[in-house]
Amino acid sequence: MFRFILSFFGGIFTTLTMSIGMVALTIGAIFWMYGRDLPSHESLAQYTPPTISRIYSGQGRLIDEFAKERRLFAPADTIPPLIKQAFISAEDKNFYEHDGYDLRGIGAAAVDAVKSRGRDVRGASTITQQVMKNFLLSGDRRAERKIKEIILASRVEEALDKEKILELYLNEIFLGQNSYGVAAAAQTYFNKTLGDLAPHEAAFLASLPKAPSDYHPVRRKDRLLQRRNFVLREMNENGYIADDVYQREREAPLRSVQNGDFESFKAELPPRDYFTDEIRRQLSENFGEGEFFTGGLTVRATIDNEMQPIAANALRRELEQYDRGRGVWRGTGLKLPAEALVDEQTWRDALADVRVPRDVDLENQWYPAVVLSLGDSDARIGIEDVEEDADGHFIPAKDVQWARKRLEDGKLGRKARVAADLVEVGDVVLVRRMTADADGSFIRWTLRQVPEVQGAFVAMDVDTGRVIAMQGGFSYQASVFNRATQAQRQPGSSFKPFVYASALDSGYSPATIVVDAPIEINTPQGVWRPKNASNRYYGPTPLRTGIEQSRNLMTIRLAQEVGMDVVGSYAERFGVYDDLSPVLANALGSQETTLYQMVSAYAMFANGGERVQPTLVDRVQDRYGRTVYKHDERICNDCQLASLDTGVAPRVISNRERVMDPVTAYQLTSMMRGVVERGTARKTVSLGVPTAGKTGTTNDAKDVWFVGFTSNIVAGCYIGYDQPRPMGRGASGGGMCGPVFQRFMTQAVKKYGGGEFSVPQACEFIKIDRFTGARLSGGASGPNVVSECFRTGEEPIFGITFDGGFAMGSDLPLVEEVNRVSKQVTTSSGKKAVVGPKASFGTLSSGGLY
Repeated sequence: MFRFILSFFGGIFTTLTMSIGMVALTIGAIFWMYGRDLPSHESLAQYTPPTISRIYSGQGRLIDEFAKERRLFAPADTIPPLIKQAFISAEDKNFYEHDGYDLRGIGAAAVDAVKSRGRDVRGASTITQQVMKNFLLSGDRRAERKIKEIILASRVEEALDKEKILELYLNEIFLGQNSYGVAAAAQTYFNKTLGDLAPHEAAFLASLPKAPSDYHPVRRKDRLLQRRNFVLREMNENGYIADDVYQREREAPLRSVQNGDFESFKAELPPRDYFTDEIRRQLSENFGEGEFFTGGLTVRATIDNEMQPIAANALRRELEQYDRGRGVWRGTGLKLPAEALVDEQTWRDALADVRVPRDVDLENQWYPAVVLSLGDSDARIGIEDVEEDADGHFIPAKDVQWARKRLEDGKLGRKARVAADLVEVGDVVLVRRMTADADGSFIRWTLRQVPEVQGAFVAMDVDTGRVIAMQGGFSYQASVFNRATQAQRQPGSSFKPFVYASALDSGYSPATIVVDAPIEINTPQGVWRPKNASNRYYGPTPLRTGIEQSRNLMTIRLAQEVGMDVVGSYAERFGVYDDLSPVLANALGSQETTLYQMVSAYAMFANGGERVQPTLVDRVQDRYGRTVYKHDERICNDCQLASLDTGVAPRVISNRERVMDPVTAYQLTSMMRGVVERGTARKTVSLGVPTAGKTGTTNDAKDVWFVGFTSNIVAGCYIGYDQPRPMGRGASGGGMCGPVFQRFMTQAVKKYGGGEFSVPQACEFIKIDRFTGARLSGGASGPNVVSECFRTGEEPIFGITFDGGFAMGSDLPLVEEVNRVSKQVTTSSGKKAVVGPKASFGTLSSGGLY
């Protein structure tokens, strides 16, 4: 009997031993089979997560950020212990004890799964396993993936320390609201840094990894509160917070940005505009889109926070003024259905979903609004972000009487007399407060609309090419197309300085006489008969007067004399074009370019002829703070010194290429000062400091330009319809873009100053008559006297006339402006002298090169 009992238990023992061995062998075989082709975990040691690229202004203010995953990387040693303890309590209380997997947790999860017959399947994954799932494996719920998790987790625990694993987890995990990692989530939900979070806020974040959408702070507030308090209890039981702290934190209300308890970090960011979007476009080309959106770049932009709003306002004011002058109401073209107007909350929710520009601040902020009802003469409106008052908000009849409505058949209706003539119930409109100029007191709400005509404005430093302001249209939210850098437009007469520059470098002078007379040119399209804007002809005229008064016929003759190939080489050297077609029409700016290129080219006139590389970015640093791009490569040895003597500025050594002779640059600048002082911009541009520039107006005024500069800042504007069409009589570069330049540069001069343009040492000044080109005595004075720069050592020749080789009529007047037979000037001795009568064409030699 005893032998039988021993044999029975021996059999059981043998069976158990063999079973255990088989199970161990099976488990070993499974782990061996799944462990063969697993991804390498070694890459985790060099983890570089996708992080936000941020753009800062020149004054160090955060102005925009770009990211595919909104993540702020936080190294383990910068994450407060409280944050780590909250997540460990919520996700893996045995984190510091296990070797990557928790057998007790796996067993408990298996028991729950059996009891619920598969309905309650929870992962029981440790933090290390979650890292494996997030980085190296898929997220599917299969046994195969769980086995791979365990294998990889055990390997990683041997390769990395616990703090590194926790760093990977806390920076990679998705926590809802497009926030990845705890640092970004702290900013998104509380607008705080990790170090500023209270225990209940840390528990709030630790509640989210399980399923962020199931714990939304607004829609699932009660559920999130329960989960937060559970995490707090776990933190207390694990010894991370004391009992009194636990009780106090548990009673704290659930507060978040989403519930309106904190101001969003986005409120500190200005609305995205053309400037930062252009930086995005350019850096995506230079660094690659992937690196820009995920590389955590720190970009120091050149934008001036004070001048950018001034630029936007200056352009918007002119565009709106022109649009209002047309007297046509278009509105937004959007309408809310009747069911969206049943009560205030309903129309506010509906209005919030409408895509209309909300980034316009012109005189006052523009708001989206909806027409709620129509009265006999007025219209009641509901305004976004503006509380209703007892009487409501109204658009009175007198606010609509400037416009006519565009009807469905394309025709214009009668001029509006009451609000109902322009708007209907449900119409979405834009409005702003009309306020008194004297004290800013409220007058009424007034209808506004985004102008159909568009334009652009750019301003930059003439020495460095740093763009301090750029506006690519009326509203970025209305149209993201950047007309400053992307719109190809005809520059018209604003291109003429490049024709004159090529001539001045070819031996001509500001006193050189060129005939202003009719021209006929045979082209494949027929006979081309260019004209001056005035439709008049002025005879032989000095170059200076030709550019001041923007004479087309003189410019064409000059281009013919110099050669369009030479003109083209200058335009290409200055970056206006990549390849200028050598046809005479292009001397008048008929080939398209961008405002950005034109302003950059004018900067080289202003700085004396040195190459300028325009830039929106001063410096780019990678995620580790290393500079990977720097714009200004000039040498400044004095900048390395601890201090300089009082009144002594650091000496900056320029290493830039020279693109133009400094004498030519000064001559051209002096001539363009005449455009502002006496020429086509005289009525609209007057800054009180030396200013030069050139207007431009294309055929039928489809594009109007002005580009000008002081000794420090160059700025340019163009205005025109996106689909070019005539802007009507009276539209001109001086009349429309001149005021934009004036408004901006008035403030720019206050900030950046302005002085005389630098005179090259090789300049020798001789006084001439600006109408005849005749040489005058050194003491001569009068409205027609101008002191011209000539190259030292070159004897200027006066009295030679050029016609470009085109046939001309005879006996043309020398210049139209002089309406008397002779002119009186003051000589150096103080006496009056008379400059002879107008020369006739017959008194001048003609034919060939004179």
